[in-house]
Amino acid sequence: MKTIYFVRHGESEGNVGTHYQEETTPLSEKGHTQAIALGERAKRLPIETIVASTMVRAQQTSAAISEATGIAIESSDVFIERRRPSEQINQLKDSERAVEAEEAIIRNSGIPGYRYSDEENFDELMERAGRALSYLENHPSDNILVVTYGVFLRVLATYSIFGEGTTEREFKGILSSFTSSNTGLTVLKYDSAQERPWSLLTWNDHAHLG
Repeated sequence: MKTIYFVRHGESEGNVGTHYQEETTPLSEKGHTQAIALGERAKRLPIETIVASTMVRAQQTSAAISEATGIAIESSDVFIERRRPSEQINQLKDSERAVEAEEAIIRNSGIPGYRYSDEENFDELMERAGRALSYLENHPSDNILVVTYGVFLRVLATYSIFGEGTTEREFKGILSSFTSSNTGLTVLKYDSAQERPWSLLTWNDHAHLG
């Protein structure tokens, strides 16, 4: 049996800014403070391994946890955030091209295989979620902390609940109903002996933020 502690990264400059984020978007000052608080909490968790996305804001968050716990960071790009279309990356959120892309993606979301330009579409997100969970299932550690992102964390939760064949309607329900705070802690259990091996124990616990 495994316990996986999923963490959304600390607040980033993009979370509070006017532009869509990119891979190198760093934590804000508040985000660094949140990450330190989470690190103190992580010292009381039985984690053996820290796995972090390769994006800067996740690496900075995991660095604070690593410093507090003394556990080395294992990086993996399977846990990166959903890839947006080029028309949005590092662009003003209310710019004409960015808004046009967002509206088109939402409008056509029910079309199988739809893609606006070069973004990661629904089918690709679900395929990556399956790979991410397999990565954890086959990892030698039984207690793992994973630093990831708000949207992809909900992708993982959706896949863990509904499994292969998850529909976009099911994902949109989770996406709109499950809120995610910066450094919020989500806990999943994995038991290979069960017919449905993944179970969601805790969602978005952010008591360490006071």
